[in-house]
Amino acid sequence: MINSKGRFYRRFIKRPMDLIVSFVAIVALSPVLLVVAILVKTKLGSPVLFKQKRPGLNEKVFMMYKFRTMTDERCENGELLPDSVRLTKFGKFLRSTSLDELPELFNIIKGDMSIIGPRPLLVQYLPLYNEHQKRRHDVRPGLSGLAQVSGRNAISWEDKFDLDVKYVDTVSFIGDWKIIFLTIKKVVVREGINAETAATIEPFKGTEKERIEI
Repeated sequence: MINSKGRFYRRFIKRPMDLIVSFVAIVALSPVLLVVAILVKTKLGSPVLFKQKRPGLNEKVFMMYKFRTMTDERCENGELLPDSVRLTKFGKFLRSTSLDELPELFNIIKGDMSIIGPRPLLVQYLPLYNEHQKRRHDVRPGLSGLAQVSGRNAISWEDKFDLDVKYVDTVSFIGDWKIIFLTIKKVVVREGINAETAATIEPFKGTEKERIEI
């Protein structure tokens, strides 16, 4: 359960803070956004933005925006090649610096996302969550979150979901700003970008109990 201070912060302060911070970030980073867009267009082609449906607050689906990091290379049968092949050196740079995430600032302005919260994952994962894991959708998804500053893609799915729910239960003004500063530190040192066995992160297949039932 979210404590009373957390409910007050979430209801009256968090959204205005998101709007102010994201607007200031868009203005301040507009030259970076422009340069990255030009480089993506030059190196990877069109479209510059990668758009994908993701579940947000109360599992409401929205369209999330990111800078494209992969090519559209396909095999002889017309199927997309594995991520490890399509993820170029330039794409890896965008991900390691989190520059690919910058268009999500516009999702924050729209109200789909927050500066801090559980990361929005794939729609196809929704049926795989247990009741505990579903609680990650009790708040808006974030540009960064507690799981990201605690290991990002280098920790297990179960640990990540536990951290997401811990954030839901302890959301606060001080906590959010602590995560913001830790996020900046993580981006600078480029920690936890990839899982050990995948170019990005292994797909979530549910916990052992959910896999057996499915």
